[in-house]
Amino acid sequence: MAGIDYQRASRTNLLAWSLLFVAHAATGLLLLTLYALATVLSLLWVGLPLIVLLTPLIRGHADTHRTMLGHFLPDGPIPTPYHPLPPTGISHRAGAILTDPTTWRDLTWLLVNGLFGAVIAALPAMLIAQAAHLTLYSTLLWRDDPTYYGLIPPTDQTGALITLLPALLLILVYWVITPISVTGYAHLNRWLLAPNEKTRLAERVAHLATSRAETIDAQASEVRRIERDLHDGAQARLVALGMSLGMAEQMLARDPHTAQQLLTEARDATRQALTELRDLVRGIHPPVLVERGLDGAVRALAVTQHLPIDVDIDLPGRLAAPVESAAYFAIAEILTNAAKHADATRAWVRINHGGDRLVLLVGDDGKGGADLTKGTGLQGIRRRLGAFDGTISIVSPAGGPTIVTMELPCVLSSPKTSPSSAMD
Repeated sequence: MAGIDYQRASRTNLLAWSLLFVAHAATGLLLLTLYALATVLSLLWVGLPLIVLLTPLIRGHADTHRTMLGHFLPDGPIPTPYHPLPPTGISHRAGAILTDPTTWRDLTWLLVNGLFGAVIAALPAMLIAQAAHLTLYSTLLWRDDPTYYGLIPPTDQTGALITLLPALLLILVYWVITPISVTGYAHLNRWLLAPNEKTRLAERVAHLATSRAETIDAQASEVRRIERDLHDGAQARLVALGMSLGMAEQMLARDPHTAQQLLTEARDATRQALTELRDLVRGIHPPVLVERGLDGAVRALAVTQHLPIDVDIDLPGRLAAPVESAAYFAIAEILTNAAKHADATRAWVRINHGGDRLVLLVGDDGKGGADLTKGTGLQGIRRRLGAFDGTISIVSPAGGPTIVTMELPCVLSSPKTSPSSAMD
């Protein structure tokens, strides 16, 4: 969300925002007072349920403020720093809340914003209110209140109109200072509410630990799949092949015709075993991906699908092999879902690289309703991309279309290899 151009924004609009910020600051002071009371009562245990009840309110209040400030900050809304609380147990939840550094940062924000931020936000309103009062005084109120802040009272209407000069000066100050006031308020709150370096480092460590665990689980699952495919497929055929060759060896002298049939069956079993092994290798790492890179592999994948796929790829170089593999299998999984579950009649793939990020866009015109929280396929894609700090987002309203956006931080490692040169 882009920040507002303060110099061109309507002063009335900024004034309304500043009054809203003041109301939020006052609400924050009320929550802070209740939280302080609950903390004192927690010595008698009675306050623990209140702490558990008030914490979501304070965090929701802070998150609402983070979203509001996104209108006035160039980098958009401030990210939330909170971690999930323990699901059960008042004591455990209260303990997690009181030992969480973000709790105390929120309380500090409530205090500072309520005492100082509210003054900064209220400055435009105070200026325009004073200017309005001066204007009323110069036209009407001077008759009922001849003294104004101890100054020499006017004796007639002409003398009272002199107070219009400071009113105009206040309006000019209001016009100049309103954007500065809102900007200062927004940056003060960003400093108080944005995750600090320690919090970001902790989140980074937690994310890496989660990604590592998910990657290990995915690798273990993949190994089990390969073992199962080998055991049920190629291994079983090779065992049968060995038995057929043994029987043919025994019958070669006394029944050459039967031995020849067994050898023919063995040759067919060998061909089928080789086919299954090739398919297994493609499932691990397709040879076309090694030879032609992500560009050629995705184009080859599109040809093999059961629905027309429009492919648009702009990659001026090769990616690291693990990144290519993750991107390829993510695209393959999404296209498979489009063909099997979405009732799509066409799909499209867009791939480009810029700013050291690989952006993958896969869409279809199917019935929609795809949900990242449901289905093992999409969760597997999320885990696969998460191992590289990648992200996935889905827009899939009922009735379609479905658009899946994936991003992977990476750099191009070598010049692009064209399909034709790779085949020479």
